[in-house]
Amino acid sequence: MDPTGDLRGPGGGGAVNLAPFRIESAALTHQGRVRDKNQDSYCIRESDGLWAVADGMGGHEGGEWASARLARELEGVDLPAGLEDAAARVAEAMRTANSAIVAEAGERGRQMGTTVVALVIRGQNYLVQWVGDSRAYLLRDGEFTQLSRDHTQVQEMVDRGLMEASQVAGHPMGHILSRAVGVRGEIEVARAEGEVRPGDVFLLCSDGLHSYVPVGEIRRMLGRGSPERTLEDLVEATLAAGAPDNVTVIAVWASDPTLLSFSEPVQA
Repeated sequence: MDPTGDLRGPGGGGAVNLAPFRIESAALTHQGRVRDKNQDSYCIRESDGLWAVADGMGGHEGGEWASARLARELEGVDLPAGLEDAAARVAEAMRTANSAIVAEAGERGRQMGTTVVALVIRGQNYLVQWVGDSRAYLLRDGEFTQLSRDHTQVQEMVDRGLMEASQVAGHPMGHILSRAVGVRGEIEVARAEGEVRPGDVFLLCSDGLHSYVPVGEIRRMLGRGSPERTLEDLVEATLAAGAPDNVTVIAVWASDPTLLSFSEPVQA
């Protein structure tokens, strides 16, 4: 791994029990081969069942400040036991960060903001919330599904029938956001929810990954190896593709609590 990479995971990649599952997760962020600053941030609260990725925009200092402020709000939010209550607190933290970023942008006289995607797990259920084009995926029984839907002008054109989905990849307007945190006085937080099953693997990522690594390649790497090794492979694939943007990835594994974790050695 390039020395500018940054690999982190609570307890060195340890696991916690979030009944009725054993949860393992890890995060990896890298500034890429072109940018001299990393404007991505993330939040990983494994024992509280919350993970998030934020991708800042607005120049070196502006984007970095915006994503870090959002991550800090999520790090400090009190999370209730219920899924809906926890999701409401997460959305509230996003709106608090939105107000703070708008105010800071006004003081600096420049536009700044951030995307965000967050995952909350409670019992046998999950809920994903997002603003912008940072994404959430789910790998289940070999099927790789995008849970979030990009808030971009191009995606809106597809939704309105003005463009075919096959035309999105590589479109020159593909990175123009229709929604972001810190750009307007109010934000609308999108959400998707479902049931968690043993063997599920969730992936949260900034567009520095999904814009440059094919979905099929992401799916292939996500289905093998330990959490840390998988994320290293994903970032290495981004670097091999030129990595013109920052890239941040979080992977969350849900397994039966009676099974050994990836990091536990088998005793003879």
